[in-house]
Amino acid sequence: MSGDKMKKGDFTILVADDDPDYLYQTVRYLERAGYRVISVSSQVEAESVISKMKPDLAIFDLMMESDDSGFILCYRLKSRYPEVPVILATAVSRETGMTFSLDSEQDREWIRADLYLEKGVRPEQLDMEIMKLLKI
Repeated sequence: MSGDKMKKGDFTILVADDDPDYLYQTVRYLERAGYRVISVSSQVEAESVISKMKPDLAIFDLMMESDDSGFILCYRLKSRYPEVPVILATAVSRETGMTFSLDSEQDREWIRADLYLEKGVRPEQLDMEIMKLLKI
């Protein structure tokens, strides 16, 4: 193994979600998986973190203070740090029937997320997707 290989502990993940149970479970799992985690429960708090530091990856809930908080956070983070991967995690399609995808270039252009996940994804699946996005 080479000395310059990155490990999970080298990465900081920003998680923003206004559902305290989901936030707690996600943070707990990511920390157990070995990542450093910064957790916030609102769009405003996430914007504050983004203004002060660059996370290695971000996981944003879609609907927080407003129905499009996650989209706004994706846009703001990508405007400042275009190379930082963003996962948009939501239960919106289960709750409203609305669906989103990142299948077309047009969708990726306006959503500005690297991956869209439905809440309830298995922790191992989330970790696998994070490792792909971080290239570890």
